[in-house]
Amino acid sequence: MESPLRTAIPSNCRLIKTFRFDPTGGALNISLHLKRMAHSAKVFGFPFYEKTIVKEIGNLSSKHPLRCRLTLGEMGDFNLKSETFENTEKVWKVAIAEQKLSSCDPWLHHKTTQRSIYDEARSTLPKELDEFLFVNEKEEVCEGTITNVFVQLSDGNWITPPVASGCLPGIFRQIKLQSGTVRERVVTINELLKCRQIMVGNSLRGEILAELL
Repeated sequence: MESPLRTAIPSNCRLIKTFRFDPTGGALNISLHLKRMAHSAKVFGFPFYEKTIVKEIGNLSSKHPLRCRLTLGEMGDFNLKSETFENTEKVWKVAIAEQKLSSCDPWLHHKTTQRSIYDEARSTLPKELDEFLFVNEKEEVCEGTITNVFVQLSDGNWITPPVASGCLPGIFRQIKLQSGTVRERVVTINELLKCRQIMVGNSLRGEILAELL
């Protein structure tokens, strides 16, 4: 059965993977990133030449951490860009976005250049905020503009919204779930407001403690 996404893919759409290159560890969790991109490529019907991409990533070299952005086009063409990355350790100030996501939107499960709702929200962040968090039409917590969301309940357990609520299955999120330190279930706004602690994160920045304003 053909994916419903294939009939609605704009000609300029590209798949995206953002990862961190470390001078000592190389491209972090790159096998997981490429596996996720290969899955999206199959869903979208994009050719995915993994060996060629791996060779290009293997050419990365730097004395400093890098932010790397890999994109893949409909013809299997790929582009890899990198820039020096400096991660600042601080508590992020977050707030709930006015825009709502749709839990039925299949685009939310894949990171692509078709992400205007995220880019527009991020471009309007006030100076006192570092991130907006989205909820869906059911008032369930989804994700941030560039991060997944993790909530520590009053009993000390950590939970993260399921993909079905409308969020990207990020690599950092995947690692936290596989480690058993976080479990997946619906997160309500009330739980977000009353939780013990909030954390946001992605594979580039790792975990970031957050304060809800």
